[in-house]
Amino acid sequence: MASVGLLYVGAVLFVNAVMLLGRVEPRAAAIMNLFVGAMQVVFPTILLVQAGTDTAAISFAAGIYLFGFTYLYVGIGTLAGIDSTGVGWFSLFVSFSAIVFSAVNFFDVKDYPFGVIWLSWSFLWFLFFLLLGLKRAELNDYTGWVTLANALGTTTLPAFLLLTDNYSSAGKYAVIWAVCTVVIVVALWPLTRRTGAAAPAEPAGPA
Repeated sequence: MASVGLLYVGAVLFVNAVMLLGRVEPRAAAIMNLFVGAMQVVFPTILLVQAGTDTAAISFAAGIYLFGFTYLYVGIGTLAGIDSTGVGWFSLFVSFSAIVFSAVNFFDVKDYPFGVIWLSWSFLWFLFFLLLGLKRAELNDYTGWVTLANALGTTTLPAFLLLTDNYSSAGKYAVIWAVCTVVIVVALWPLTRRTGAAAPAEPAGPA
């Protein structure tokens, strides 16, 4: 169930990335946010019902809700024409929460690659906070490209690895993931600064 949800998170991140980069109209992207947001609320609810007193399962479901609510917030807000400040500040809450879930994966679950992936999501949602909550429109292109990198590297790729039973939680893969993440995040900064593309005055929403 988790791998299926992760795959479609990759899809909505991809759509929102190309939206931020000006290739998809915001209201068109909002539909995908509603689809995936609904799924990311239904799936953890099922997990919670089945979890009983399983703390690990409850923690996992709680993490999924963070993103499900983000997508619903974006989808509904965009279609209703609501200012994006609220989802921006909610993204700050998600960013801090993701650091905690990263620590859980590193020190409790011992799933080291997902410890790195949670940190990647924390950084991405912090960018959403800056872009939408603080209206830092000059970060639009950078945020769009970082979103695209996350769509491919932190959701779609691990989803297919999980679906094909090729995923490993070993520490060496976490190191590879971490190095690739840092290189991409750092390299995208000067590249997006050089484009000089004008950012929209009112970004429509994040992942």
